Amino acid sequence: MSASKRVSVVIPCRNEEKYIAKCIESVLASNYPIDLLDVFVCDGMSTDSTREIVKNFHENNRVTLLDNLHITTPFALNLGIEKSSADIIIILGAHAELDKDYVKLCVETFDISPEIGCVGGILDTISLDENSAAIALAMSSVFGVGNAHFRTGLKAGYVDTVAFGAYRKEVFERVGLFDSALTRNQDDEFNFRLIQGGFRIYLNPNIRAKYYVRSTFSKLYKQYKQYGYWKVYVNRKFKVVTTLRQLAPPLWVLFLIALPFAWLIHPILGTIHLILLLLYVLMSLLMGFKISRHIKEFGLICLAFYVLHFSYGIGYLQGIIDFFILKKSPGKRHTSLSR
Repeated sequence: MSASKRVSVVIPCRNEEKYIAKCIESVLASNYPIDLLDVFVCDGMSTDSTREIVKNFHENNRVTLLDNLHITTPFALNLGIEKSSADIIIILGAHAELDKDYVKLCVETFDISPEIGCVGGILDTISLDENSAAIALAMSSVFGVGNAHFRTGLKAGYVDTVAFGAYRKEVFERVGLFDSALTRNQDDEFNFRLIQGGFRIYLNPNIRAKYYVRSTFSKLYKQYKQYGYWKVYVNRKFKVVTTLRQLAPPLWVLFLIALPFAWLIHPILGTIHLILLLLYVLMSLLMGFKISRHIKEFGLICLAFYVLHFSYGIGYLQGIIDFFILKKSPGKRHTSLSR
């Protein structure tokens, strides 16, 4: 029976003193049997009070602090997975909080089909100020993030990826662990391998978690530039474009670069480019107006749209140059944290 499955929650973190306590508390507050639940916090040698906060949870004997000497996320994930003896392993970010029935619903959803290797739900993005509120709304919009169903909540059923997925233990035994070479997109890369390995990913909209978005546009820019950059690394690894939606931002950036040259080639071509640019701006204004609650938020949402699309596109194009043209390895500036 599903209720007898042991579950481990693996949380990679570094310098998360503002969020880690609420994250752990949300897991321990689950309505799943506590004696079947373990939490592994894999800390990248934090320099703030994160480690002390985690140690305060040790008395309940369900939370274990593990040292991630390599610091990066995939090493942390693999560390927790290797330590776990559970039937199901949930990957969770330190900036997230689970709904009380998250674990229970994840476990139950696996009963739909034996081919399901990963289960996930919907991310409800939350904010602490005006900027992050606008960013959260933009990231929940189809115009902002495309058909990323775990953000938009527009689809239930089989999908190509989820955030904070729950995995059968046998998936890691068959497919392997997370790619330690990746700073970003390690979950997308792993989920692609999972599907190639004969498993499927199921999105259950009743499974929900809260996630604190970036608080500034500069951090959002850095985050999504890294997403675009590392996506190309994943494409090179598999020699295939893993999803079509990833191509929209780099094509848009190329379009913007080509705009002044279009006028030089022919006025008609320049006019067509200008019309397309105006259509994009109009669409962003309409979508921003649709989901905004007041005029200032409307402007911030539109700005968030532009940052999301442009930063991802710039990162993707830089990845093409580095990985396909120059045959380079990832630079250090692309591995730093964007928090």
